[in-house]
Amino acid sequence: MNTTFKIVNIIPPAADAFAGTVTSNTINLKNYNHATFIVAKGAGALGTSTITVEACVDAMGTTPTAIGFTYSTNTTSDTWSAVTNADATGFTTTAGANQTYKIEVDASKLGKLNCTYVRIKAVEVVNDPVVGSVTAVLKEGRFTGDSPASVLS
Repeated sequence: MNTTFKIVNIIPPAADAFAGTVTSNTINLKNYNHATFIVAKGAGALGTSTITVEACVDAMGTTPTAIGFTYSTNTTSDTWSAVTNADATGFTTTAGANQTYKIEVDASKLGKLNCTYVRIKAVEVVNDPVVGSVTAVLKEGRFTGDSPASVLS
């Protein structure tokens, strides 16, 4: 198994990262079998968002379709929750600071929709600023010569 990977910052750190409705940059999984999204929440004790994953037909995010995924949470140092299955409606983050969410997506779910692109969507539920960011880790690369432009669109 090829274990090449690529790390891409898809929502840069911001003081109110999940205000309103935020969609990340799209990620092209054409040359990767798996994506892990790391949603980091820093300061901000009250704000929450509903997190979904969308498959898209192109880099512009055309025809987004929410898909199921798995996730786990970390709210204390290095202790992660059990893996949870989320359907297309996603999940809502927990109020509180210093939390990390690990979202897993297999590229095989995109092929059924004739898509190769995927992105994260966050819809604010409780309006209170949360410092945060989202990073994607693309894993199980099929080729090793990808340029960053071929992944992040």
